[in-house]
Amino acid sequence: MVVDYDAQRNWATQTQMVRGATERSQFHETNEAVFLNSGYVYDSAEEAEAAFKQEIDRYIYSRFGNPTVAMFERRLALIEGAEDCRATATGMAAVFASLASQLNTGDRLVASRAMFGSCHYICAELLPRFGIRTILVDGTNQEQWEKALSRPTKAVFLESPSNPNLEIVDIQKVSKLAHAAGATVIVDNVFATPILQRPIELGADIIVYSATKHIDGQGRVLGGAVLGSREFISELITPFLRHTGPSLSPFNAWVLLKGLETLELRVMKHCENAKKIVRHLQGQKAITRLLYPDLPTHPQHSLAMNQMIAGGSVIAFELEGGKEEAFKFLNKLSIIDISNNLGDAKSLICHPATTTHQRLTHTERADLGITDELIRLSVGLESPDDLIADLDQALSGM
Repeated sequence: MVVDYDAQRNWATQTQMVRGATERSQFHETNEAVFLNSGYVYDSAEEAEAAFKQEIDRYIYSRFGNPTVAMFERRLALIEGAEDCRATATGMAAVFASLASQLNTGDRLVASRAMFGSCHYICAELLPRFGIRTILVDGTNQEQWEKALSRPTKAVFLESPSNPNLEIVDIQKVSKLAHAAGATVIVDNVFATPILQRPIELGADIIVYSATKHIDGQGRVLGGAVLGSREFISELITPFLRHTGPSLSPFNAWVLLKGLETLELRVMKHCENAKKIVRHLQGQKAITRLLYPDLPTHPQHSLAMNQMIAGGSVIAFELEGGKEEAFKFLNKLSIIDISNNLGDAKSLICHPATTTHQRLTHTERADLGITDELIRLSVGLESPDDLIADLDQALSGM
């Protein structure tokens, strides 16, 4: 089956999500096939030699490439508007690959300080061990970006919206500064998804995802992806992944393909539910601070609505009374589950200071606004009325 990927780039997003990059075997199956094999056979020793010399294009070993994984990669690239994509075993494997594949001893990395705990570990602790200098900036402060990028820099890494306080970085302005400094721009687009935000259209070079989140969206599998130019993927990402081994399993890729089919429907419903809940929480006396990009009181509301088409599925808020009251509130919930995942069909809630960002020092958390009062809520696909009732009963008496 010959697939015309260039023609599929002209399809609407909804069509790409359902049919993009589908390849059928000789059995002409309707659903995408799962190729649960580790290796491939050759018709001759000469063919095997040619394959390993890359003189012919064919699958060699599923750590290098697999038909089911390739369908996921190509479909996600179509949806994102990227030239190419490589899948990884997890989102953190994607983040590390996007950085480690291009950074060398003596290089300079500039990163927004507000990021997921494991991303902070990679940027602030792991990479410096290899002689890479990391400069952390307040992602919402343009002057800090300008100062940090006034010198030659190899890469810029940022999350927008950030985890967990939903800070918004001006991707377009930062990309212009970064390119002038010689840097590639990597955006972790997990909270926004390709449905709500297209960083490449804003000037970014590389997009990373934890496909575990909204792309799967049902808490079933782990996965990640790195997207960018054909040159970056072929020359840097592909050899890095081949030789370090964080390959996505074919079964997980198949599950993620199924997730892509309904991604837009789910994400927009997440946003609709989140907006209803935010409106309700505005009237709660126990909540001292409420953060949501679509909320006019959000510090970067105008920028968020310029970069994104909706506010997303995640809400952050602070409760009066510190950690003790926060735990009491979490423990009273009956529908919403305590979990550090997000983007799931089920509503999930966590206390970032003691979970996703617990390894940061108290000072580092304070600098990021991650207080003992802070709660992160990932709004699911349940009835918003039931979720509001659950939140209300947990807040009662506070």
